[in-house]
Amino acid sequence: MIVSDCVAYGAVKYPDRPAIHFQGKEATYRELNHRVRQVANAFGALAEPGDRIAILSQNRPEYVECLYGVPLAGMALCLLNYRLNPRELARIIVDAEPTVLVVERQFVSAIAEYRTQFLSVEHVVVLDGAPDGVTISYEQRVRSASAVEPVVEVDEHSLAWLIYTSGTTGMPKGAMLSHRNILAAAANVGPQWSAHGGSVLLAPWPMCHVAAMIWPSAHVLGWSVVLMRSFDPVGYLQHIEQYHCTTALGAPTMIDMLLTHPQFTQFDLSSLRVVSYGSAAIPTEVLGRAMAALPSVGWENNYGMSELSGSVAYLDAQSHKAALADGSEVLTSVGYQLPFAVCRIVDEGMRDVAVGQVGEVVVRGPQVTGGYWRRPEANEEAFRGGWFHTGDLGKWDSAGRLYIVDRKKDMIITGGENVYSREVEDVLISHPAVAEVAVIGIPDRTWGENVVAVVRLEDGMAATEEELIAHCRASLAGYKKPSQVLFATSLPRNTTGKLIKGELRRSLLDSSGLPEWIAHPAAPTV
Repeated sequence: MIVSDCVAYGAVKYPDRPAIHFQGKEATYRELNHRVRQVANAFGALAEPGDRIAILSQNRPEYVECLYGVPLAGMALCLLNYRLNPRELARIIVDAEPTVLVVERQFVSAIAEYRTQFLSVEHVVVLDGAPDGVTISYEQRVRSASAVEPVVEVDEHSLAWLIYTSGTTGMPKGAMLSHRNILAAAANVGPQWSAHGGSVLLAPWPMCHVAAMIWPSAHVLGWSVVLMRSFDPVGYLQHIEQYHCTTALGAPTMIDMLLTHPQFTQFDLSSLRVVSYGSAAIPTEVLGRAMAALPSVGWENNYGMSELSGSVAYLDAQSHKAALADGSEVLTSVGYQLPFAVCRIVDEGMRDVAVGQVGEVVVRGPQVTGGYWRRPEANEEAFRGGWFHTGDLGKWDSAGRLYIVDRKKDMIITGGENVYSREVEDVLISHPAVAEVAVIGIPDRTWGENVVAVVRLEDGMAATEEELIAHCRASLAGYKKPSQVLFATSLPRNTTGKLIKGELRRSLLDSSGLPEWIAHPAAPTV
């Protein structure tokens, strides 16, 4: 079975059911399957099996067509993050060596100055608008292509998607996802999703990362997916009301933006049964407010990453409700491992740690990436001992639930003591004036590292550095409290909503001074 079979199956079983809703238009499963085959044949005339086809675009139905159609042609779709700057995009394109670049017109000029570096790119296909003599029209090429399934050798081990990691610590690495990886991940979440009893899914995530997994996961179940061009709070609420969405996806930052929006209570959200969140840790205070605001909605947490093709752990709605009722720590858990992905928590010697002890989360299973594109040294490091090393620090509880404590690279060692940045962040976010926070380690000659917090305050609220440090002192050991608090107008995040702590560190250590979004006048001692 290959990825496009998810749509082909739907075209037979429920051909007239909408597969995609987008900006007032829809495509049925029959229509989507027809277009997927046309896309496969259109690209088959421009490139060869085994080639990479790169796509640079915001969310649109054509993106979904490419997610299925390019792999059906025996090629791999390379997903480019449109929020990167042109130089960063150019580095990835040079690394992936695509034969064809599929791009929205709005991004053509952004990469034009680097076009001469793209030695592998033979064709530029524009998703919107007419060709200009240099580019090819996607719509013209696809519409004129055959809708007969191409005869190409593709199997479950063929490379389907190439997804570059967020690159928070340097040059992004391309996680190679095969048809088998993607379908295994879809099968792993299938029982949980089908238990929702819903059939209309709201998808606000940018498709340029592993959130693309929602499409085969939903389509193999026969769901209709409501695609947002990009997230905005009012649009999100409008889509739920207009399409009677039963399941909605979101990041913690999105949920917080919804709850604080003045129009939150003005929409009919009665169709909504489940909100599934992930991509980053959600503050328990935000989650508590969300569950109180929508008491009839089930809340679910998913834990995964690009290299895992999606989720490998899941905290169900019943566990959320029970934890909220008794105030237990379970609310901070990412749940139980899913059945077809085996997780362990190990020490540096690959020995399993005891329940309650912190170690690195390692994973094995059919949805785990086959490796990073052209990164043999990174692969050797990532697959030590035959397991994929996530770089996440976690622990088990006695019931077998997984807790993510921190990123391994974000753990701070000060005076020989380990400080988990998430623990400090959870305390700071509980202060009523704090809207966002990132805790990082800054080098110190005496202590090794100092704990430094970068905070964005709620609009119209105030707090001092001394006040926030005292707030931490009341709940944390002395060595865990920040030695310094900086105030920011915004915090850098990637497309999945994750804080880019590497950018924070680099900015604070840059000899040129503090970045413009830091409002605090003092810099840390380094």
